[in-house]
This record gives sequence, structure tokens and C-alpha cells, in this order.
Amino acid sequence: MVVDGKRVFVVRKGGQVFGYVNSCPHVGAPLNLEDDRFLDLFQTSILCANHFALFEIEDGRCVRGPCLGRSLEPFPVEIRDGLVVPKA
Repeated sequence: MVVDGKRVFVVRKGGQVFGYVNSCPHVGAPLNLEDDRFLDLFQTSILCANHFALFEIEDGRCVRGPCLGRSLEPFPVEIRDGLVVPKA
């Protein structure tokens, strides 16, 4: 989805939701090659499909790949009335 001109995505883990700008800190390309597919096969990390970097779901920190130690840009979201919405 696009919010305020930024492509963003949301990942749910347990009862929490985490939003990020859909841009790899390594080259600035979108993380996903398929619509709404942002997690690795084990559903435990965010995956950059361009060069297979892995990012922590909870904080967007790169834990494997060429952007090691860098982070995804967070996009604050919350659950309101059962819907995920940008945080006001």
C-alpha cells in the first residue's frame, strides 16, 4: 500500500503489528517480488527477495546479507477497531 507517497507493508507477529517502508536499505529496491510476500519460508524474518537479506520482524534490523547492521525504515501502525491503521 502507499501512504503519504511511501510504499509500506505490515507484518503481524503474535498479537503485534509492525510497519515498514518497502525499501531495502542496501539498494533501495522493494523487498518483495510478489504482492504481499515479505517473510522467509519459515515466517520468522522479513526477506529481501533481491539479495536474500534477512531482517528482524520486531525492529527491522538486518541480521544477514549485504546490509548487515542497517535497518528498514519503520512506519508506525496500530490496531484500531480491529483494523491496522497508520499511527496518528
